[in-house]
Amino acid sequence: MGTNKKTFAFIGSYAESNQPGVYTCQYDVENGSLEVAHQVDGLQNPTFVAIDAKNWKLYSLTEGVDANQQRCGAASSYHINPSSGELTFINNEITLPATTCYITLDRSNEVVMVTSYHGGMVGLSPVLEGGGIGVTADIQQHAGASVLSVQDRPRAHSVFLDRNNQFAVVCDLGLDKMIMYKLDLSEKKLVPHHEVQVTPGSGPRHFVFHPSYQFSYVINELGSTITAFRYDEENGKLTEIQTVSTLPDTFEEENACADIHVSPDGRFLYGSNRGHESIAVYAIDANSGQLSLVEYAPVLGKHPRNFAISPDGRYVLVANKDTNNIVSFSRDAATGKLTPTGSEIKLSKPVCIKFVEAQ
Repeated sequence: MGTNKKTFAFIGSYAESNQPGVYTCQYDVENGSLEVAHQVDGLQNPTFVAIDAKNWKLYSLTEGVDANQQRCGAASSYHINPSSGELTFINNEITLPATTCYITLDRSNEVVMVTSYHGGMVGLSPVLEGGGIGVTADIQQHAGASVLSVQDRPRAHSVFLDRNNQFAVVCDLGLDKMIMYKLDLSEKKLVPHHEVQVTPGSGPRHFVFHPSYQFSYVINELGSTITAFRYDEENGKLTEIQTVSTLPDTFEEENACADIHVSPDGRFLYGSNRGHESIAVYAIDANSGQLSLVEYAPVLGKHPRNFAISPDGRYVLVANKDTNNIVSFSRDAATGKLTPTGSEIKLSKPVCIKFVEAQ
């Protein structure tokens, strides 16, 4: 990486609209530390952001009010200053008739997709010329339930695109399913394609494709497990390989899993535990996709809702929502193990971390 290049980390958080909610941080590639450079307010609970690095745009969740004065999902778009990371507001648009918890872009940055945990639905909105968000073009409402009381209805938690921009995977915690859609960009629609059931009571929350796209993994919030799949990229099909616990056998307290990522080299997988307050680290077998435990790394805080691996794979930054801190860990490329760097930054209720490298 050239010494003149800058790397930014954009942080989404729980916040009232009159408080800072989305932060631009300068990221030091040498020591893994963060420094706040810019912040924006005016957003209600901008917990998740998505980045269009090619066009220097940021999209953030927020909340809106519908015609009946009921809370609903909305999203705001911003231009990113490539030199400073400063955010300049473009527009705000209602996305779904229920509050939202996740936002992403397709691979070509033509549409924004959001999910609603409370509404059990996924929505798609076009990206307008200039980077603004257009009127919602498609809503897919899930239906059904599963075995636990919190699973009395669908709860769409997140959505992820494969590298061919052909299929979108939606984790539905309420249904214990990954629901796959074919992305139709010409019609701006999500076309139902395939469903995969996990063990009842698991509660799939976040999903990750392996860099080879031969395998994929889902972290199950309610069951404190990770399920591995073989991914048929051509046909958009998931086949279960293995399910492993994210917890030591001796841990008997309450826990809820949250986020999941694979290292850029594809050798290690990381998942966060809220309750055990750790990152569970696994080695990935290159041939089978199966996981073997490496360690449980304490996160030095509480409620690690989300975390991110730096683009070069050297550091892992963990957002501990309940202790208002983001802690930096160095990552051993050979073993996958995490070691605290001693660097942390205090931010109110941090949730989402997204890296962008200046070109």
